[in-house]
Amino acid sequence: MAAVAAKIAPSMLSSDFANLASEAERMVRCGADWLHMDIMDGHFVPNLTIGAPVIESLRKHTRTYLDCHLMVTNPLDYVEPLAKAGASGFTFHVEATKDHWKELVRTIKTKGMRPGVALKPATSVEEVFPLVEYENPVELVLVMTVEPGFGGQKFMPEMMDKVRTLRKKYPSLDIEVDGGLGPSTIGMAASAGANCIVAGSSVFGAAEPAEAISILRKSVEGAQQKF
Repeated sequence: MAAVAAKIAPSMLSSDFANLASEAERMVRCGADWLHMDIMDGHFVPNLTIGAPVIESLRKHTRTYLDCHLMVTNPLDYVEPLAKAGASGFTFHVEATKDHWKELVRTIKTKGMRPGVALKPATSVEEVFPLVEYENPVELVLVMTVEPGFGGQKFMPEMMDKVRTLRKKYPSLDIEVDGGLGPSTIGMAASAGANCIVAGSSVFGAAEPAEAISILRKSVEGAQQKF
């Protein structure tokens, strides 16, 4: 029996933003578990994407789990607006929250969202241990397999050591990977122990997105049997 459930989260950054509601519906119809929403402030990362108003608009059209990844300098400022907008998960970056993550996690949970922590490729995996082991812990760790900020980058296989370390240390933790995931790289991520898979261009650019999602899911489920 799988230790943790496979969750496939198409990255809406790769969707047609002019038709976000129908793109979200299409992904859910194709088998997506979550919809991954990249929120960038143009400061923590160079790109600028969406914020709470877009989440609020999309929430009116879907009940699906909205997996929000905050690539922002001041995540605390986003908690209340995103909670009101209908975000489901709130994943912040450890690099942006060195001093106040305890307050941040508490606030996220108080507002009814699920807290997660993300780390950039250059950040050591040990940085997130305290957040997972705290008495009021984060519930997901997102290992970036590309530099955050832009879609369509190449997968960094050397990041799989972080995933392996986390899976060995925390068998029941949701471990998410984001960046360059597709049919050619999913095996590495799944066998390392990732169970939440963010995929952008490999799903949205596929001739059959449902087939692409199915390949990702089967790979995770197959690998999970070994943990």
